[in-house]
Amino acid sequence: MIFKFHLALAAMILLPALQPVQAQTNPRDAYRDQAVEILERVPLIDGHNDVPIQYRNRVDYKFDLLDFMNTTALTRMMHTDIPRLRRGRVGAQFWSVYVSPNIPEAESVQATLEQIDFVYRMIERYPEHFELALTADDVERVFAEGKIASMIGMEGGHSIGNSLPVLRQMYALGARYMTLTHSRTLDWADSATDTPRHDGLSGFGEEVIREMNRLGMLVDLSHVSAQTMRDALAITEAPVIFSHSSAMALNMHPRNVPDDVLHLTRENNGVVMVTFIPAFLHQPLHEHIAQRNARRAELEYLYTGQPDSVAVYLSRWEQENPPPVATLDHVADHIDHIRDLIGVDHIGIGGDYDGISLLPAGLEDVTTYPDLFAELLRRGYSEEDLEKIAGRNLLRVMREAEQTAHRLQQERGPSQMNIRDFESN
Repeated sequence: MIFKFHLALAAMILLPALQPVQAQTNPRDAYRDQAVEILERVPLIDGHNDVPIQYRNRVDYKFDLLDFMNTTALTRMMHTDIPRLRRGRVGAQFWSVYVSPNIPEAESVQATLEQIDFVYRMIERYPEHFELALTADDVERVFAEGKIASMIGMEGGHSIGNSLPVLRQMYALGARYMTLTHSRTLDWADSATDTPRHDGLSGFGEEVIREMNRLGMLVDLSHVSAQTMRDALAITEAPVIFSHSSAMALNMHPRNVPDDVLHLTRENNGVVMVTFIPAFLHQPLHEHIAQRNARRAELEYLYTGQPDSVAVYLSRWEQENPPPVATLDHVADHIDHIRDLIGVDHIGIGGDYDGISLLPAGLEDVTTYPDLFAELLRRGYSEEDLEKIAGRNLLRVMREAEQTAHRLQQERGPSQMNIRDFESN
């Protein structure tokens, strides 16, 4: 009996190890097909993708050297190409025509024109997949025809070279939003990541907002300081967007949106297009980057003129302090926060694919949008909620901006002001 008891006990202990290994399943997998169905009937409008600057940096805009049908074989694989956009059910894309804010502003204008030309040539080269969209109606029509509606967004007011005539010509060429700043404070607007000079917007900056409203160009408040956000929201007569930002309440990164500005965005009927940038999503990662930068500065001081020593000791610190990992769940957390604070009507998606080197686990390229929407379904969002987040909210903003422009064009002509008029006051 004792022998049999010990055999039985041993069997109980060993039984779990002898069972077939069950495949690990992700709880959101059960919702993925439903998410795909939603994205097949409503255009997923992503607010920010940096493919144009990738083509400039990698192949000097030469499609013959890099076919957009396959960018996976590169040494540094891109996040985006046409087959993966299709798998990700992208229905409309704002292509960012970004140029460095560190080049002279006159050169920025030319470089932006080259970026816009790239978008046109991409559309011409792949007409079965892309079509230019200038209005909300265009987006819905192009999507219904089975193509990806392609829109143009200027990432930074340096692209207009302090000139309202240039702003008007950029609109005429198809630019439908302008991010007021990038990483540098301009002569008329403060950036979130530079020393403020205007306590928000200058007088000319206010005139830029008024002229954007008259044209029908969306005011994009990603990248700007919190006070610039507040100033713009006080002046604009049309809804604003944040093309790629997240919630500051969950991560104190200056590129995110404070709660008081979220409330103002609801009053404005605007949209925050939640981004996938890991450092904006996960506070521990944001802090880790700050600590790494501090360690680098310390080493550069201790080992002045000894870059090899700095590299060795910094590498050792990095091995001892691995970075925290941002995930798809953190993106969903930011969406949750915005929904809980101001409602689902004010949320969109702005991935920033090909504008960053690191992405959250689970959102590694443009094929993964359905996984995010599956997670939101798992969290209890309705199909109507997800239709709004995917594209209906942004389409509403576009239509309101178009209606505002139509009204303002009946009231006044193009602004005759220039930045010198404000400097003399």
